[in-house]
Amino acid sequence: MGVRMSLDRLDIAILDRLQREGRISNAELAEVVNLSPSACLRRVQRLEAEGLIAGYRAVLDPAKLGYDLQAFVRLQLARHDADSVERFVARVAEWDEVIACHALTGEMDYLLQVMVRDLEHFSRFLLDKVLRPGDVADVNSSFVLRAVKAGGVLPLPID
Repeated sequence: MGVRMSLDRLDIAILDRLQREGRISNAELAEVVNLSPSACLRRVQRLEAEGLIAGYRAVLDPAKLGYDLQAFVRLQLARHDADSVERFVARVAEWDEVIACHALTGEMDYLLQVMVRDLEHFSRFLLDKVLRPGDVADVNSSFVLRAVKAGGVLPLPID
């Protein structure tokens, strides 16, 4: 668990705006949160240094890049010893198709968010990468019909 940082209303306003609009200029951000540009920049730099701002990135449109199929793959490992888990986690890190992977509680061990070009690409990914080594005991896939909500922002504490 992370350590809770003490944030004032200006820190929260800065974090909220940056997670919604990461390319906002410092001058615009300062105006929105009612600070001078230099004071705003110092706060942003502090929030970055403390790790509250983990980074910045562009959000790409998968369909415009040829990725027309998204799936959620729930899987259960055949063995749960430390070496088996470590090998599986290392393999997942190498799979470009997996854009997120979460260890779960319950009957399934992992949830993979997978982005591929089409059903053929998904089939090759599943058969050649996920199932081939034989360390997966069970797999269940669901295909995304449409995103109802995606790329949400963290709810920030309000004093």
